[in-house]
Formats: sequence, structure tokens, C-alpha cells
Amino acid sequence: MRNREPTLEERRATSAKAKQAQLEKARAKAPANDPEFAEKQSRRQAIHSAREVRASERKAAKMREAEAKADMEAARAARLRADQAAEEAVMAERRVAQAAEDEEQRKHEIALEAERKAERDRRYAARKARQK
Repeated sequence: MRNREPTLEERRATSAKAKQAQLEKARAKAPANDPEFAEKQSRRQAIHSAREVRASERKAAKMREAEAKADMEAARAARLRADQAAEEAVMAERRVAQAAEDEEQRKHEIALEAERKAERDRRYAARKARQK
């Protein structure tokens, strides 16, 4: 006997038969024929819908939390701006008071200097008067 290899047509036919056999085997095991499959499928669907509900609840909770956080952040920013404005007003008031105090000090020093000059001039005049 000769060792002969199958031809292309024979290989295709064998392959088609094998595919057909697998298809028949799969159809025999098809879940549509299994009575428990429908029950399992409905349980899976219920679990899936429950997961979706929980996920949407988590998402809504996160949204509420984010909104609350944003509100708190806005309130904090408003308080901060108000505090800064109040601090700036106090600082401006202090600057005005300091400027007034500096002006008063300057006037006082000018008056003292004028008084010292007058005293010097008086002593100078007295010395000149004694020399004559």
C-alpha cells in the first residue's frame, strides 16, 4: 500500500464534517433547551439591575457630596475675601492714623526746632548786647 495524502477536496470535506459535528454538539447543549438556563439568566439579570441601581446611587451620592464640597469651598472663599477686605480696611485706617501721627510729630519737631532757634537767637542777641 502506498502512503497517500488526502487531496484538498477531501481535507475540505473532512473539515466541513468536523465543523458540522461541533455545531450539532453545541446545538444539543444549547442553553435555550436547558430549563435551568432561563432561571439562571433571570437571576443574573436581577443581579445586574441591582448593581446598576447601587452604582447610580453611589454616583448620586458623589454628586451631592461634590456639590456640598463646592458650596463649602465657595463659602470659605467668601469668608476669606471678607476677612481680607476687613484686614485691608484696618490696615488702611492704621496707615491713615500713622500718617496723621507722623504729620503731628513733624509739626511738633518743627515747633521745637523753631523754639530752639528762637532761644539761640535770643542768646546770640544777648551776647552781642553785652559786648557793646
